[in-house]
Amino acid sequence: MICLPKFRKKPVVIEAFRIGIDPRPDWFQDKVTSNEIVTYTAVANPENLRSGIRDQEGVWCDIQTLEGVMRGNHGDYIIQGVNGEVYPCKLGIFEKTYEEVAE
Repeated sequence: MICLPKFRKKPVVIEAFRIGIDPRPDWFQDKVTSNEIVTYTAVANPENLRSGIRDQEGVWCDIQTLEGVMRGNHGDYIIQGVNGEVYPCKLGIFEKTYEEVAE
């Protein structure tokens, strides 16, 4: 059996917000302005609600990254990394990986 080494994330500080929930920071809006991020907003159609059809509702975004386009869905964290890179992170993963720091 091969024993692989284990790794721990270095304690780096990042900035993050929840899309569709928190106010957008300037660094996010700058990427929207430069078309590196495209944002979308949808409101449920009342006719569909009466028919039992669920529309996608809320705010989400597509982020151009080195790995390709990544989608941040309503409520996901959008992170600005240590090199200014921006990427989405699901709520559960974020809560297991990060903790708030006092400034």
